[in-house]
Amino acid sequence: MSGKSLAGRKALVTGGARGIGAAIAQALARAGASIMIADILEEAGRASAAAIAKEDVTTGFVQLDVTDDAQWERAVAKTVATLGGYDILINNAGIEVTSLISEVRAEDARRMCDVNIVGTVLGMKHAFRAMRPGGPAGKGGAVVNIASVAATIAFPSIAVYSGTKSAVDRMTRVGAMEAGKLGFGVRVNCIYPGLIPTDMGMQLANDIVKVGLAPDVNAAVGSVVEQTPLGRLAEVTDIGDAVVFLCSNEARFITGIGLPVDGGMGM
Repeated sequence: MSGKSLAGRKALVTGGARGIGAAIAQALARAGASIMIADILEEAGRASAAAIAKEDVTTGFVQLDVTDDAQWERAVAKTVATLGGYDILINNAGIEVTSLISEVRAEDARRMCDVNIVGTVLGMKHAFRAMRPGGPAGKGGAVVNIASVAATIAFPSIAVYSGTKSAVDRMTRVGAMEAGKLGFGVRVNCIYPGLIPTDMGMQLANDIVKVGLAPDVNAAVGSVVEQTPLGRLAEVTDIGDAVVFLCSNEARFITGIGLPVDGGMGM
């Protein structure tokens, strides 16, 4: 692909304040897209947008709780107004609460379902409405939902999280079918990232130790590496590059897939 394969495109990235989301936003910007960062973390979100703006990229920030329908409406409207359009959605916002099944708390399970499942489907809802013919953007586009390798393997202590990411995978495929059959001009795919040493990833490693599944963090991380044929953890740039591909014209005939970016862990 060319270095500017997304020139002229307009992207909204949820959970874009830090971690995977910030890296995805930076990768899209390097590929030529304008970027709207959406997050509940205002200070970090604005800082993420400001860092991208330094590279002479049109960008902005909008505060967004992905579980709130009205906030999605405002976020999409601001994206269209600020960027002059909207044709890429990256549904990245998500949470993970580690727990053995025997110790799961109902409130934690409900919160993960609300953010990871409801948040993702609301993102698709408002992307479809904006991008389809007659919508405020109306030129079609691409949606990439961030699932997880946890949707493809049985990893202990993350049962509910795994279930929510499996739901993201299924919703991706239904979304792709609906968007295609209804003539929206929107492709919908998802990515299964492997474990990444972000704050969220390392919190999982620490939590695995706390629940007694590993003697220390190094052992917890080492067990993941041992299960990964390519012999390392994922990096945020691995995910960013995969997202750019799925949003690009090179992926123009790809929809309804789950792309593993996990070093082979989930094969």
